[in-house]
Amino acid sequence: MTTTLDQLKLPQIVTQLPGPKARHVVERDQKVVSPSYTREYPLVAKQGRGALIEDVDGNTFLDFAAGIAVVATGHCHPEVVAAIQRQAGQLIHMSCTDFYYEGMVELAEKLVSITPGKERKQVYFGNSGAEAIEAAMKLARYHTRREKFIAFYGCFHGRTMGALSLTASKAIQRKGFGSLVPGVFHAHYPNTYRGSGGIRPEHAAEDALAYIEDELFRRVVDPRDVAGIFIEPIQGEGGYVPAPTEFLAGLQRICRQHDILLIADEVQSGMGRTGRWWAVEHASIEPDILCTAKGIASGMPLAAMIARVDLMDWQPGAHASTFGGNPVAVAASLATIGLLERSYIANATRMGAYILRHTADWRRRHRIVGDVRGKGLMLGIEIVRDQTTKEKAPGLRNRIVQMAFQKGLLILGAGENSIRIAPPLTIEEEQAAFAVNTLDACISAVESGA
Repeated sequence: MTTTLDQLKLPQIVTQLPGPKARHVVERDQKVVSPSYTREYPLVAKQGRGALIEDVDGNTFLDFAAGIAVVATGHCHPEVVAAIQRQAGQLIHMSCTDFYYEGMVELAEKLVSITPGKERKQVYFGNSGAEAIEAAMKLARYHTRREKFIAFYGCFHGRTMGALSLTASKAIQRKGFGSLVPGVFHAHYPNTYRGSGGIRPEHAAEDALAYIEDELFRRVVDPRDVAGIFIEPIQGEGGYVPAPTEFLAGLQRICRQHDILLIADEVQSGMGRTGRWWAVEHASIEPDILCTAKGIASGMPLAAMIARVDLMDWQPGAHASTFGGNPVAVAASLATIGLLERSYIANATRMGAYILRHTADWRRRHRIVGDVRGKGLMLGIEIVRDQTTKEKAPGLRNRIVQMAFQKGLLILGAGENSIRIAPPLTIEEEQAAFAVNTLDACISAVESGA
């Protein structure tokens, strides 16, 4: 009897990887698709259910990457699929730039209700995280009549020209594109494993705040010229690094003191991934503007910028998007939010705690594991050559990722040398256990040859 994807919970590898059909697709891809994409391994996906992906050769994988933290409710959740199909049969596109439709209003009302802060808010819809960031940049400049921004080393806010000006994750992301948006300055992110600027990990928050106030504001940029400070409460591409609570509170204080807008990039950390709707909730702060995308619609292209009403003072025509707030994506988002609210945010907390509990001794047992960190199901494992010197080991990390793929576990790197754990928020304990045990075995194998 043939086993269907719906009947499985764990991987089944039936061919050598990649299989013959996958190799053929990869060869075709290389001829016609942009080489700018980064592919960590030759997975050619055919279908998905829950936390499982089946490739074109019939191999089944446990997906602990979730399309880069996108499919929060798992692949093809029946309720999301039904919402998409129902909406596609009624109205696919009309463009909220020029017309109205009720679903978009309903979604905006829901997003406003779950965003921190008692003040009234409004929502701008786009198609991607980068678009939400670009909208926030434009609104911040428009409202404050200031033009400068502060972001952080290690951050990733997108690849479009404005968002890229904020991004300071990897040089390759900027190389060859010439001058970016001027007036962007970068500060040290409070990394409690490596320290701010690579020193004093135990004082990471204090040092990072002092750098902004004592260095940037005194020597580089007058705070009265700064429109906004962009912050990822947990850095994504930077290595899944959580900002300490005291740092986020201090950053809010600085922004309030100088009338600077605090802009939270929750593109990857939002929509329940950390066990709260938003990662900033762990620090009880209230950003002036919040940007979200990725997990908002279970894989459909949608983004939102949420801001206080008093900030949304731009005029009709100042900013818009043809496809932003597309009816089908909106329907998927409403279904997604309902599922997150009923079950999966709580599950992210439970499964995240399970994984952290079962990896708590990895620094003791594995000499190449430098740090295990994160919240909910946004967890990072930093791989080093030496725990004392903390020398980064990207080569070892890459070997672990490749070996996990061969064993049926899909994971991705984050930053120079970290592994990201970002599965669908639907995972069960049996799947979490498989992922932990597989990673444990891969780390041991790579360690023995290091």
